Amino acid sequence: SLLAASFHGHPARKLELIGVTGTNGKTTTAWLIRDILKSVGEKTGLIGTVVNMVGDEEVPQHLTTPDPMELQGLLRRMADAGCRYVVMEVSAHALELRKLAGLSFAIGAFTNLTQDHLDFHKSMEEYAAAKALLFERCNKAAINIDDEWGGYMREHAKCPVFTYSETKLEADLIAKDIRLSSTNVKFCALAMNSLERVSLEIPGKFSVYNAMSVIAAALLLNVPLNRICESLKSAKGVKGRVEVVPTPEDYTILIDYAHTPDALENVIKSMKEVAPGRVVVLFGCGGDRDKTKRPIMGEIAAALADFVIITSDNPRTEVPGDIIADILAGVKAPKSRYKIIEDRSEAIAYAIDNHMEGDVIILAGKGHETYQIIGKTKQHMDEREIVAEHIKSKIKA
Repeated sequence: SLLAASFHGHPARKLELIGVTGTNGKTTTAWLIRDILKSVGEKTGLIGTVVNMVGDEEVPQHLTTPDPMELQGLLRRMADAGCRYVVMEVSAHALELRKLAGLSFAIGAFTNLTQDHLDFHKSMEEYAAAKALLFERCNKAAINIDDEWGGYMREHAKCPVFTYSETKLEADLIAKDIRLSSTNVKFCALAMNSLERVSLEIPGKFSVYNAMSVIAAALLLNVPLNRICESLKSAKGVKGRVEVVPTPEDYTILIDYAHTPDALENVIKSMKEVAPGRVVVLFGCGGDRDKTKRPIMGEIAAALADFVIITSDNPRTEVPGDIIADILAGVKAPKSRYKIIEDRSEAIAYAIDNHMEGDVIILAGKGHETYQIIGKTKQHMDEREIVAEHIKSKIKA
């Protein structure tokens, strides 16, 4: 990392870095922080899971946090292009493997911590310790103290901490009068003796927390609360994050990247609060990744959704049926409430063909991805195309 920084002329010294870490919400939070900075006239770079941006120019993306030579090369391009800020999703892997050695952050933001990547970190304590490394290299931190690991992050931060919460009145930013609908969230943000109404066109209770993370980070960058809230009104969601897919009938299809137990629970619960009909969830689990979360996700889906379709995600080098068997170990529901369809395209078609009026169908796990990894090969598979083509074939029929 240090050699890569030197090779590229230490570009980060000309930039203000904003790092966003946590299990869920990193991509949306980073994207919205970039939107706010752009709205106040700041040219900003973005490094993240879905896309990298140099100002408004898209750059190919490979990892959530790129390896050092690629990362420093991106920072060099951003500095040379006149960016002042760079918003970066910071993964626990990157922190643990010291990809960010030599970098310091103006702001570090913590969203939440739930089970994921325990194939690498071995325990939640190790996972938390890796995430906390970000707050050893920040000038200021924005931390969600409603999360059970928020206190841990706060204790390990070696900088001033700005807290946000829905429930704790001692927090620096508080969300009140929360209103949820199938299309957006609204609440009142109270911070720094100011009160502003917030409206964000991304449904789900988790969107309130994502919005608070964004507001907290922007406030630490000295953007006025009213400007932040004005920007959030017109903000659009990120591809594959509670993304609504057009349908011609009276049901809704959402594509969401939920691939952890907590993310799956959040999206199902959020849709249960607003769905006029059933909540149907279609999901699988990735191969060659944390196996311990598979039965947990099976249990969550079966307990919370009205109907579950268990299918493949990215099986990689594992046998898809073996992954599904691991998921089924946690399913405690009658067979009438779930169905197994190994082929993901066929599973999506089944969900559409068997929908009921008012259903919300959640296609969970793939999100922004437009491929499926089978063996060691990436095969094109875009769920938006699958939905559109199947609906079109039904209309023709």
